Formats: sequence, C-alpha cells, structure tokens
Amino acid sequence: MSGPVNGEDVHGSYGEPGHPLPTGPGDSAAPFGDLLYQGTTVEEATRLPAAIPPTAPLAPQSAESLVPSCEPTIELRRGVPAHVGTRPPTYPPYPLGRPSLRDGDPFAALAPVVRLDGSQFGRLTVRAASVRGDSHSWEGGCRQDAMVVTRIGPPEAELLLLAVADGVGSARYSHIGSDRISQVAAMHLDREAENIHAALGARDASELRALASKAVALAAAELRNQWAASPRHQSRPYADADYATTLHVLLIPTDPGICDRVLFSVGDGGLFVLRDGHWENGNPDDSEGLLDTRTEALPHAYRSVKATLLHTVPGEVLLLGTDGFTNPLTQKDPEFARRLADAWGEPKAPSLSDFLWQAQTRAKSYDDDRTVICVWEEGV
Repeated sequence: MSGPVNGEDVHGSYGEPGHPLPTGPGDSAAPFGDLLYQGTTVEEATRLPAAIPPTAPLAPQSAESLVPSCEPTIELRRGVPAHVGTRPPTYPPYPLGRPSLRDGDPFAALAPVVRLDGSQFGRLTVRAASVRGDSHSWEGGCRQDAMVVTRIGPPEAELLLLAVADGVGSARYSHIGSDRISQVAAMHLDREAENIHAALGARDASELRALASKAVALAAAELRNQWAASPRHQSRPYADADYATTLHVLLIPTDPGICDRVLFSVGDGGLFVLRDGHWENGNPDDSEGLLDTRTEALPHAYRSVKATLLHTVPGEVLLLGTDGFTNPLTQKDPEFARRLADAWGEPKAPSLSDFLWQAQTRAKSYDDDRTVICVWEEGV
C-alpha cells in the first residue's frame, strides 16, 4: 500500500484513507517528504525542531504516540546519485533516450538501462548492479554490459558463479555478445563444475585454466554458429569483431569450509578485494612492464582465458566489475575508492536499493557503462 507525499509514493499504511500520513506535531508542519535530512525516519524527524517548527505551543507528545510501534518507519528518498570531486559530471544524472524497436535491433530496444540482483547463500551475501553509462544515456544507446548471478554444480560440489561482461564500445552487436557469452559460458562451466571444484580443492591453477578454456571455447563456438545463421547477417557478413566483449567469471564454493576462489578472465576489468579498508587488485598481471591499451575480447580470444587463484577470509569483500567501475576505483584521486570502501566495508551487506544508489556514485570523465558485483562473507 502507498500514499502520496508531494507527488511521491511512500510505501506503508500511512496515507491510506482513514490513516493519514503524520506531518509533525499537531500536523502543522510541512510533510516529511520536504525534509532535507537524507535517510531520516519519521521517528527521527519528530525530534528535529529546526526542520519542523510548530506554529503554536503544543502539549508534549512522545514519538511513540505519533508512530505506532506496529508500523514500519518511512525512509526518505535518496535523490540523485552522489558524485566525487568538486563538480558533478557534465552529463545529467538520470536516464535519457533509448533505442526504438523500429531501429531494427530488438535486443537493444528491449534491454533495461539498469539490472539489479542479489541473494544470500549461507554465509555468502551477493549484491549486483549493471547500469547504463552517462555517455550511452546521452546518446540514447543501450547498455553494453551484462552480468550473471547463479549457482552451478551438484550439492556436494556446488559453486556460486558471478560473471560480468563488457561489450566493446565500437562493436556493432557487443551488447548481444556480452549478454550471451556470460550466460552460455555459465552453462558450459556448469558441465565442468565437479572437475572445477576438485581442481580448486587441489589448488591446481593449470587444470583450472584448462577447464575454463574448454568451457569458454565451447561457448564461443556455439554462439558463433548461432550468430552466423542470424537474419541480421543476411546483408552483413558475420564477423567476430561485431560481438566483441570481455568476460570475467568468479567461482566461489558454497561450502563454508573452503576459502579458495578462482577468477577466469578475458580482457580488462576484473577483481578487487577490500582488506582493512583498502582495495587490493586481484587481477592476473601478464603485462611484464609493457603498456598495452588493447584488450583481449571474445569470441575471438577464447584461447586467452587466464585463471587466478585467491584465498579469502570472512570480513573481506570481493568486488567483480567491468572497467566502467574498476577504472574510477583505481584513479589517482582516492575519493571514489574511499567512498565505496566506507559504504561496503561494513560487516552487513547493504540493501539492494542502497547498493544500486552507491554503485551509481559518479566521477567526472568516467561515463562508461558500469557493472559491479560484491560478495560479503560472514564470520563463524
């Protein structure tokens, strides 16, 4: 149920006929929807005399008399996402145009600008968000990032699978490539789940890489065949480059007794670990000191899968992201990284809506699509 406050819907029983939304002592103040105290509850608002000035002396009233104990408190809306730096980005902070079905690309026209996901698996809590970037929003394009949150394998060898994929901006159908490769790779990894679980228990990095390479190669071959036969290529020959996308897959055993994890990677973006309030890069480093701005991309680079083993302990937060998120996380100015470390360094994971709002924290010059998945593990 909901009732309007200044044109906004506030969930709860307040505002329903016969049960009006309280607006302050004696109902003489402005509605709580006008307060500037972000995240303030109704109970807290009754103790803010500067924000709710009475028009006449009133008999003392307790907060309990205004907010029945059986009713939930009401949280105020957060507003636009926060930004780091002295000035906000030039792009507006809200969704703009989008593709039309008449443009001839149904996938792009029907793709949502935001995807939000999450769940709890025993002591593991997951939050995931994929958001269209400011530049794509301004241009009216679609989100080219994709993500997957699922479980694979039998109960005795079960793994939590988290995947992010970033379609290459210049590739015509990279939004299709990122979405499909993340899903089809997950299905092929599911067929290898028991072998992956055993190799992870043995900490056999070479076997893990072989298993991942096999699954990704099969996924790429399957999709290549599908895409080549697609009607969209009747007038435009199929090319791998049209579907170019990165892919990162993090596998975590759901067995709380196993603290080893494995990351499979193709391309930029990847994994960070929040330890003692600081983000540590968990990505494989094969650069050997050479600067290379190119990135490997699927389906072409199916032989380039890297496997990285890592050991974590409860209290550490794992972050898997596309470069739209990991790039500002590593910028020279630490404000973005510090803000997210403060928000996500708590033992308890945020709500889905809070996580989305935090993941949308803006930084000037970083306008790409951003996808981020975080994992919290409770202690014993």
